[in-house]
Amino acid sequence: MRIAITGGTGFVGSHLARRLVESGHEVVLISRGKDDREPEIRQLKRSQFFASDLSTVEELALGFAHCDAIVHCAGINRELGEQTYQRVHLEGTRNVVSAAHRVGARKLILLSFLRARPNCGSLYHESKWAAEEIVRDSGLDYTIFKAGVIYGRGDHMLDHLSHALFTFPVFALVGFHEKAIRPLAVEDLARVMEESLTDPRLSRNTFAVIGPQKMKLRDAVAKVGAVIDRHPWTFRMPLCFHYALAWFAELTMKIPITARAQVRILSEGIVEPLPPCDYLPQDLRPATEFTAEQIKKGLPAPGAFGWSDLRCARRTGRELKVGGV
Repeated sequence: MRIAITGGTGFVGSHLARRLVESGHEVVLISRGKDDREPEIRQLKRSQFFASDLSTVEELALGFAHCDAIVHCAGINRELGEQTYQRVHLEGTRNVVSAAHRVGARKLILLSFLRARPNCGSLYHESKWAAEEIVRDSGLDYTIFKAGVIYGRGDHMLDHLSHALFTFPVFALVGFHEKAIRPLAVEDLARVMEESLTDPRLSRNTFAVIGPQKMKLRDAVAKVGAVIDRHPWTFRMPLCFHYALAWFAELTMKIPITARAQVRILSEGIVEPLPPCDYLPQDLRPATEFTAEQIKKGLPAPGAFGWSDLRCARRTGRELKVGGV
């Protein structure tokens, strides 16, 4: 099978691409071409790189040519310049759907967020929900995965958390009423995405995808700290503090230590889908626990945040190692 992946050089997209190639598929990596964190992904066997920012149907149709399925992973968690939620999540998804129809692709898979929903006051959540609705109304055979917090090599969670623990002796928890999370291993997500290409049980439906363990953010921080031998003092800070920190980080950092959308996400918890949707069949549900071994597999090179992480700094090797979507 030939499969196009939007956001193919990003965090989830690159993990999925490797899995599909190992299973014997051909992949087309659709990306803006500005993500250099894993340059070797473009040398993946049985793969082709195609530069696109999702802005035109004609361009996407060229990239999707001869593809049997499209996996739409491209997304953002902050707006920067022309990369707005409207342009990426809504207009980009409309263009993906139109291009999929144009080339006759038989399957469309969308990666969304666990609590994406309308009329909640968050442009991130609302635009992700709007993208889901575009796909549900597309007339294509689709599967939508509403994923929780995803971790693994190249992610935001372990990358930013470990660098923060190397940088600061303290860690501020989000809000005075800490919510739970269910960390999802990217390997589990890639597995169910591959299954959805052929499993009729996953056809034309929306599924919540969450990790098997429910834990507080404080416990997740402690687990990562134990692996890297960093044990910060944790304390609670109000949401206004975290929103101010996120605003400043978005303004000054190439890949922010936190974004305003992430503050909203953590303040709600990442355990159950909103609105309610189906869970995966029992045999496909994620089973990988958030263990020390799993954390070690996903950790970046040890080190603190520094000058090269700032937007005003010149491009350096350190910049290429930070972050993930």
